[in-house]
Amino acid sequence: MTASLPAAQRPLKTMKRSELTRMLVEKLKDEAVIGGIGHSNFDLWAAGQRPQNFYMLGSMGLTVPIALGVALAQPARRVFALEGDGSLLMQLGTLGTVAALRPANLAIVVWDNESYQITGAQKTLTAHGTDLVAIARGAGVARAVWAHDEAHFGAWIDEALHADAPMMIGVKTDTSPPAGITERDPSRIRARFMEGIRPVAPLAGEHA
Repeated sequence: MTASLPAAQRPLKTMKRSELTRMLVEKLKDEAVIGGIGHSNFDLWAAGQRPQNFYMLGSMGLTVPIALGVALAQPARRVFALEGDGSLLMQLGTLGTVAALRPANLAIVVWDNESYQITGAQKTLTAHGTDLVAIARGAGVARAVWAHDEAHFGAWIDEALHADAPMMIGVKTDTSPPAGITERDPSRIRARFMEGIRPVAPLAGEHA
């Protein structure tokens, strides 16, 4: 019965963050990915150490601002921000900035496990009903959606790879441990990322 419903009417499935991260990475070529603190970047690291990946260390709430900066600096490159619910709650104002600036090449993926998992699994506001996708829409990010299952997530990632406006994809995830642990060398992470995002050719239809 549930499977026959339109995606928007289906209940949200709780999914495994590491598996979805790997699914995302397998779809990428030269796109930049900013992995938020903790498990968001741990799983990104475990999915394959691409030079276009930036792994944040100890900068809670800054994933989307950093990704926005990269997207504005390199409009010819698609940029994904992988953020947790707790971190996004610290910087909700950045959603309004994304909506105002409308970088067509930016997609935000929010892993919402309703907890500050890395600091002791304290509950976040999303465990009490706060809806981050609704907040994004209210801020002006019109293409803000919940992924209802793995196939739905993959379809939205495919759309994000060709979108003409910023997007946010919310995902309800479990509290499984990360698939790996990122190296703790900020200078090396920064240098590798800067080399990995040397400017690319403009997107189709754009002029250099």
